[in-house]
Amino acid sequence: MEIIDLSIFSSRVAAVCDEMGATLRRTAFSPNIKDRLDFSCAVFNAQGELCAQAAHIPVHLGSMAFAMRDLATGREWQPGDMLIVNDPYLGGTHLPDITVIAPVFYRHALTAFVVNRAHHADIGSDTPGSMPISARLEDEGLIIPPTWLVRSGSVDDVVFASLVGSKQDAAEGAGDFHAQISANRIGVQRVVELAESLAPLDIESAFAALNDYGERLARASLRAIPNGAYSFSDVMDDDGQGHFDIRIEMQLTANAGDIHLDFTGTAPQVHGNINCPLSVTFAAAYYALRCLMPPDTPACWGTMRSITLHVPEGLLLNARRPAAVSAGNVETSTRVVDVVLGALAHAVPDRIPAASHGSMNNLAMGARGALAWDYYETIGGGMGAGLAGGGLSAIQTHMTNTLNTPIEVIEMRYPLRVTRYEVREGSGGRGARAGGNGIRREYQFMSPAVVSLLTERRRNSPWGIRGGAPGAVGRNLLNGKELASKITTRVVSGDILTVETPGGGGFGPAP
Repeated sequence: MEIIDLSIFSSRVAAVCDEMGATLRRTAFSPNIKDRLDFSCAVFNAQGELCAQAAHIPVHLGSMAFAMRDLATGREWQPGDMLIVNDPYLGGTHLPDITVIAPVFYRHALTAFVVNRAHHADIGSDTPGSMPISARLEDEGLIIPPTWLVRSGSVDDVVFASLVGSKQDAAEGAGDFHAQISANRIGVQRVVELAESLAPLDIESAFAALNDYGERLARASLRAIPNGAYSFSDVMDDDGQGHFDIRIEMQLTANAGDIHLDFTGTAPQVHGNINCPLSVTFAAAYYALRCLMPPDTPACWGTMRSITLHVPEGLLLNARRPAAVSAGNVETSTRVVDVVLGALAHAVPDRIPAASHGSMNNLAMGARGALAWDYYETIGGGMGAGLAGGGLSAIQTHMTNTLNTPIEVIEMRYPLRVTRYEVREGSGGRGARAGGNGIRREYQFMSPAVVSLLTERRRNSPWGIRGGAPGAVGRNLLNGKELASKITTRVVSGDILTVETPGGGGFGPAP
């Protein structure tokens, strides 16, 4: 396949993912999907190797790429089928992220898969928002092993009813599941059309050529890392269960474009929910290395072939079932990025920025009973500064790029009032180039509710680099009184919750 044809093909496959995402967003019911854009879409070949993805959520996409080969093989797929899963130990990330997989058949042969993953604020947890301060996976909500949701084009009514029945708002839940099904159906249709347009070439050969091209680009980029071993360590603030400063340690070995990451020195899995399945660890490590590749590098499995990980089972970053993992996906993944970037800073110092705010600043809340509601959002912070410029303020970084929920949507749908939403001035680390500032977001409750916070960098600051100062730690406040970084608490009407997110680290000594 000629390079120009390959480039066009890559863009066309990526456009399939974009259209799937647009379909999912337009047809979803919940603010999490239609407003915050907490979803991802991708195309895989018949072997379950990633071939394209939209610019959606890095932690979703990298973990899907790691797990899809196991999910794709060993099953008797039929046209019109769809498989649903959220089990973190069988290809998921954490329980609210529900994945729907559909095969693509062309000329009666299994040719590809289209996949979408979307965050559901209610996945059956006893705690509103389904992001509890959990100690076991079972505490976090409904566990969905790989299950046929659609067979030969027909939705399994029993499975669908069990999924919707786990939710407080059945109509919203049903709408979101139908949106995920619709997104896959449009994806299947577009991949078939793409295959037809390639004749006499076959799409399987085009997928293979794309992955080989991605591998060549990736290896060429990673060869810029000087051969050698580079180490770094950082800590998680706590696990929400009384354990603090939990170590993540890694040694990166570079050898002519092959990269090996060894996390042997990392702490064992913990009682709280900051544990990671291996797929999430891989997603974070791959993301950090992907940042060194050219922007137009295809988003495909080929770019991952030169990257290997060693994470002994039972560690924080390769937890054993039934360890709780709801915050591993959203919080620990961001620290893995910090550790990989910290190691790379020893190898290619001019290309690596200071640490960004290092937390998705997760806020889940709601109520049970006659007026049940569930809401979840992540809140941005400050970006780390680098040689190219100061850090951006009030932005999501690294493992998520979701939007904020508009205040109008929050106040229209939930018994909440957003009384303050502003840049947290002065929270970015000082330096020759300053780190970005965090956010201050304040909520007033109009009725009693249960609130859960899963946050990081409240104890340990995002580090500066090359003499730059660290960013300010974040703070969680209820009626002006400090809250723990990970907590579930009850509030009453009139209470005010304030979340102040961390700033990014500075670059270089301040003038």
